[in-house]
Amino acid sequence: MVDPVVLSRAQFALTIIVHIVFPVLSMGLAPFLVYFTWKEIRTHEPVYEQLRRFWARVFAISFVTGTVTGIVLEFEFGTNWSEFSRAAGAVIAGPLATEGMMAFFLEAVFLGVFLFGRDRVSDRTYFASAFLTGLGSWLSATWILIVNSWMQHPRGYQLVTRNGETVITLTDPIAAYANPRFFWEFVHMQNSAVLSVALLIAGIAAYYVWTGRATAFWERSLKSALAVMVVSAPFQVIHGDAYARHIANTQPEKFAAMEAVWETARYVPEYIIAFPTTFSQILDPRAKELVGIGIPGMASWLASGGNPNAPITGLSEFANVGTPPIAVVFWSFRIMVALGFWFIVLAFWGGYRWRTGELLEDRLLHKALMASSVLGFVAVEFGWMVAEIGRQPWIIQGVMKTSEAVSPDLSGSDALLTFAGFAVGYLGLLVLVVYVLVRLIRRGPPTVRDGPDRNPGDQGVPTDD
Repeated sequence: MVDPVVLSRAQFALTIIVHIVFPVLSMGLAPFLVYFTWKEIRTHEPVYEQLRRFWARVFAISFVTGTVTGIVLEFEFGTNWSEFSRAAGAVIAGPLATEGMMAFFLEAVFLGVFLFGRDRVSDRTYFASAFLTGLGSWLSATWILIVNSWMQHPRGYQLVTRNGETVITLTDPIAAYANPRFFWEFVHMQNSAVLSVALLIAGIAAYYVWTGRATAFWERSLKSALAVMVVSAPFQVIHGDAYARHIANTQPEKFAAMEAVWETARYVPEYIIAFPTTFSQILDPRAKELVGIGIPGMASWLASGGNPNAPITGLSEFANVGTPPIAVVFWSFRIMVALGFWFIVLAFWGGYRWRTGELLEDRLLHKALMASSVLGFVAVEFGWMVAEIGRQPWIIQGVMKTSEAVSPDLSGSDALLTFAGFAVGYLGLLVLVVYVLVRLIRRGPPTVRDGPDRNPGDQGVPTDD
């Protein structure tokens, strides 16, 4: 019989991996849409109308898909994780309900005005609709991350016994919801969303430049994306460093897993490149033996904020409660960090070429941007794996283990059936949405009245949204 806990974890991982792409796309596009709308209203340049209308269509597809895939996640709390919902419902129900009533409602209502109201409302109202649509997408993330930050760093609660069962009661809402972890998660997540979308826009625009079909639309898209990358890419690494230090202080076992530190030690190196000593250890979640290139004392320096001789608590200190699958966390963390530094290289490479007037001639840069167009989303996925797998075996850090949270009546065959159904449904939906987005991108921007130019691929595209 297959373990229902393992299958429930696999199902939730699958659904969140697919779902997270679309909120990231919506949140990252929101600032671009607000900017394009503001520039369209201020300058009346047709290219900004094209930019606003084209990326608004992508936003709409992302919003619908994110809503569909996100609602299912909340149902899983009842079908697969009912013990978690029963025990922690008093803490998590409020933020999740508020997310649905406030953020989703705000986003859904004003998205309608934003998509169809350009000729029906005033410029001021229309700009407000763009801003409030984006605000709704960011507020949605706010409430979700409030719940997640509490699960990572629970505060303001009390365990009580009710009818023979242990439940979590909320004793201090401010301590619980104004959790210090929330700041780190929110800033890191939102900046990564903006950076991911900037990389996507830059990669698509670079494709049109590289193929000799550059228009004012794609040139402006490329420059807008590069401007955002120059700011957001370095900030992501700087903030990520401070975030890791917060983790070292509040979740030392997760930080130890990120660095694969088994025994408490000082002057711990930071491995830049590391390999298991045998091939079999690549798949060994407890790959202890590493051979690689490390910077002496750097991990201690990062954990302490400047002391290369600072101690790092080893995983052996937590052996009594269990440790996360070390290899997954270790490699996921390195992939995320490596991509973060690559994004800085891309941003300043593109910025330099822009400054020297060679942005449209550097074909190697165009290829690099095209190859990196979806790597921002890849970095988000690996970052999420570090955050969620790194706190195992806990679903609520130090309070409730994941194995205790699964629905008691869920059998292995039931879990297998739903997992298979979700796998087919989510992967099918993902393929369909990617197909629609690719078609939309290949058609290019819509034509507009007094438009500066047309993309060769947009023949026959209607002028109405």
